[in-house]
Order: sequence, then C-alpha cells, then structure tokens
Amino acid sequence: MPSLQSRPNNGTFIQLWTAPMALFMSCVLSYLLLLHYTEGKQTICPSYYCNDIFSLQVQVTKECYECFEKRKGTCLVVDGKFKCSKQGNSLGLKLGLGLGVGIGGAALLVGCLFILLGRKRKRASLNFITRNISSRPYSNSDQEEDSAYFGVSVFAYNELEEATNHFDSKRELGDGGFGTVYHGTLKDGREVAVKRLHEHNYKRQEQFMNEIEIITRLRHKNLVTLYGCTSRHSRELLLVYEYIPNGTVADHLHGNRASPGSLTWPTRMSIAIETANALSYLHASDILHRDVKTTNILLDNNFCVKVADFGLSRLFPLDVTHVSTAPQGTPGYVDPQYHQCYQLTSKSDVYSFGVVLVELLSSLPAVDITRPRHEINLSNLALDKIQTDLYNELLDSSLGFESDNEVKRMTIAVAELTFQCLQLDNNMRPTMCEVLEALKIIESRNDVPGSLRQALVILG
Repeated sequence: MPSLQSRPNNGTFIQLWTAPMALFMSCVLSYLLLLHYTEGKQTICPSYYCNDIFSLQVQVTKECYECFEKRKGTCLVVDGKFKCSKQGNSLGLKLGLGLGVGIGGAALLVGCLFILLGRKRKRASLNFITRNISSRPYSNSDQEEDSAYFGVSVFAYNELEEATNHFDSKRELGDGGFGTVYHGTLKDGREVAVKRLHEHNYKRQEQFMNEIEIITRLRHKNLVTLYGCTSRHSRELLLVYEYIPNGTVADHLHGNRASPGSLTWPTRMSIAIETANALSYLHASDILHRDVKTTNILLDNNFCVKVADFGLSRLFPLDVTHVSTAPQGTPGYVDPQYHQCYQLTSKSDVYSFGVVLVELLSSLPAVDITRPRHEINLSNLALDKIQTDLYNELLDSSLGFESDNEVKRMTIAVAELTFQCLQLDNNMRPTMCEVLEALKIIESRNDVPGSLRQALVILG
C-alpha cells in the first residue's frame, strides 16, 4: 500500500500517513511531467515513478522523531516550546501532513496543466512557419527564427529598422488607419516599402496575418509584390513590399504631386483599366479588396498601376451571395448598402471603384467637408451632375472636355459607367468584369456610344 514517510535530520525514515490519494496524485503528476519534459530526447521523469511505493521525505527535529517513534506520542508546539503529547495518536500530524501534501499536489497539478496548454498553443502557432532564408542571417539578439509565413521570407526586425534608418520620419511614404509606410534599402540593395502596423490597432495581428495570407495567393502585374515580413512574435509587426516610386493616384489628382495637366486623360484612362483589371483578377480569385481608394493605387515611373493594402481583404466563396460582417473601409468609398445592411458582396468593391472613377474624372477628393453639405461625399455630387447631364460641372477642365471631341466622348461614356457603379441597389451595378470590358470598349472604339447600356449590349 502506498505510504507517506518522514525523515528526521539524522536521515531515519518514519511512516506518517497512508493514503491511496497520494499514489493517484503522484501518478497524475508524473504523467504530466513526463509529457511536458519528454521532447524526443532524454526523459527526466522515469516511467517507473508510478509504482506501488510513493515516499515523501519530510525533515523533522530529533525531539519530534523520538516523541513519535519511541514514545508513540504526537509532536506539538505550545507557547513556542516543544511538547510531546501521548494523548490520542498521531492522527493530527498525519492529517496535517496529508492536507498539506494534498493542497501542494493540487497546486502542482494545476501548474502543470497551464504549462501543457501553453506549450500546445506555442506548437500550434509554429505550424504557420516553414523554413526559408531572409536577405541575411539573424543575429542572436533578434530571438526570431529564420523562417517564412506562407512561403514569404521573414526578416529580422533589426534589419528593417536599419533599412529605414530607425523609421526616420523623412522616409515616410504614407500613413493610413492601420499603419505607416517607410522607404528603405536592404543590405542586398533592394529598395522596399516597409509597412509598420500601428501599436494602438487591436486587430493588427489579425490584419497582419490576413494580408500575408491573401497576397501570397496572388500573382498579377497590377498588384504590389510582398517580399516578406517580420515574425508575428517580433517586437513590431512589419510587412515588406516592393517599392513603387511614383506615389499614389491620390497624390497626382489632388495631393502633393498634383498640377494642372500633369495627368492627361489617356493616362487616367489607362489607370482606370489597369485598376479594374486588378480588381477583376481578385474577384476571380474569390477575394474582395474592401478598401479600394486612390491612396491604395500606386504608380510606377511609367504610371503603371500597382494596387496595394490588403489588410481588410477577405476571401469570398463564389457559392454565396453575400457575407454578413461589420462594415469596414474608408469614408467616402464604403458601399451604402454594405454600411446599412452589413452585407458584403463583390458589388461593394464595384461601388468603391465607381468613386475612384469620379476622382479620375474630376480630380476632386472623395470627401471634402468644405463642399456644400449634400456634396461632401463625391459620390453624391457625381450622381447629381451625371443625372442632369451637367458634365462640365463635374469634369476637370484641364482634360479638354470642351476642346477635344474624343476626350468628350470618352469622359461622358466613363461618367455613365460610373453612374451605374454608384447605384444604391447593388443588383443594379455591373460586375468588375463587366466594368473592365466596358472601359476597354470605351478606350478602343470610336463608335461606342456614351450610354453604358448600349455598351453592355455590345458585350452581350
């Protein structure tokens, strides 16, 4: 039968308490320790630990030992002095030790369970990681594994900090709701854009992993390329993209790169087509962008489009009509039906793209609180002007609407396409594929009428 034993300072063992519970707890604790410390290497908790004898060694004074063993008494302390009582038996001591061991064993058991749960979570997180190589080996101070998420390289935080000159504000390329982007140069000479997610964003890790998972599925000439990221256990969450040197469409339309006549109509038309091409590809890949806007459309030195920022993007199965989710996006671009009904569809991106088309036509920002109240949102202004055929009050005068008949034809046709994209009922909006084809027809055929309906009849 299992027993608890005590040993005085001279090393002699004495039997104190017999309890089947001790064997049970010892077996459970032994098994947990065996699971925790056996990593396919050396087992430090032997499997024979749970046998028929369980001994707990407790040191007691010599006087207490003699009282208990020779005089068959009970060890007591009265007014700070030792006393050997012969009344009754050692039940008090036995119960005291038994209770102490029981509570201590329970505490150890709970502690082991917490350790095991923690290790299981850690192992689960490591399943996201596969071996790969960054642009240079990590230093010991990084305390991060040389690995990859979803096949993209994982960079050391110190490397990216150095590449951006400690995130120098002079290297800042842009600042959005979820992160700030910095220009940097890696040790291998590559120029990169490093996106640093804001610390105050409580969903930053979710968006970090979502952006990586989404963009690593995609390969398209009009989508920005992700080079890698830091480990999600790094001191900060950083995404490393290819550097696109010519700013955003917003910069050139109404930002710090804007100047009258700098962005001609043919260039704007090309931007519209390439952006629609990228979004059509995303939708064909079952992905919704959810944050289509001119600040997320980058331009290279040849004014070729690179659509960026997939932090809010979402996989969207083709066999469903909508996904119910809390509205997210940028004011002025969010689909009103999505905002009101919490139903996200592929037509939500179409609405946002319609706002982009209005910006290309007018060179005005999507939201401007200095405009009259009903025109603060550019979409409302556009719907009103297009519906009443007041194109000259909507279009950027530098485009040549009044002087160039071909520009006039194309801008009116694009405005009518925009009108359909901005319909409040998403069932009345075209798909991104239809929008892309309509834009191509408008650009290439001189005889295409201004009415989008006739254009879509040609498509059919």
